[in-house]
Amino acid sequence: MSAPTRFCLVRHGETDWNAEKRVQGQIDIDLNAAGEAQARALADGLRGHPFAAVYSSDLSRAWRTARIAVAGREIAVLPAPTLRERHFGVLQGLTAAEASLTNPTAHRLHLARKPDFDYETGESLQVFARRVLDGLEIMARRHAGQSVLAFTHGGVLDIAYRAATGKPLDAPRNFTLANAAMNWLDWHDGAWTLVSWAENAHLESALDELSN
Repeated sequence: MSAPTRFCLVRHGETDWNAEKRVQGQIDIDLNAAGEAQARALADGLRGHPFAAVYSSDLSRAWRTARIAVAGREIAVLPAPTLRERHFGVLQGLTAAEASLTNPTAHRLHLARKPDFDYETGESLQVFARRVLDGLEIMARRHAGQSVLAFTHGGVLDIAYRAATGKPLDAPRNFTLANAAMNWLDWHDGAWTLVSWAENAHLESALDELSN
């Protein structure tokens, strides 16, 4: 029986827009000081875990997290556009309060997780999920039976978690998508299995760094 491909999926470190609860989508926002500290702490958390390959979304916040977290390892970070965050169309750049005022219909459909709603100029959940899962499956087959580290975004983690647990796309989210936490999943024969979610003990050192 063949071994599964194991993934460690990591959401990027914090950005100022995360702190403001502003929809980033595919707008290219970089890490803030807290996010850089989280990425350095993540490097410690990943120590002792060997990986056959490292991939990252090509958006700055994920790419920068990856470069910090794997610094010193003799392995290249490979760009993977399939790991980009979902495109939230007309809601990108807005907070929930702003969206509810400027585009209440889009905001309502967003909250309802309507699978075929594409934010007028963005991606529907159905299209986004297909893009994410197809991309991850390509990586899984390319590195069959090995371990893969992938730096990505909250929306991508949402899709992966649902694929591994059978949770429907339109069901309310009842799981966390923490910045710079480690999320472990296995892929085997076309199926996903959840191994461990939101491991974040390593982030205590980031809090200590920021308080000094």
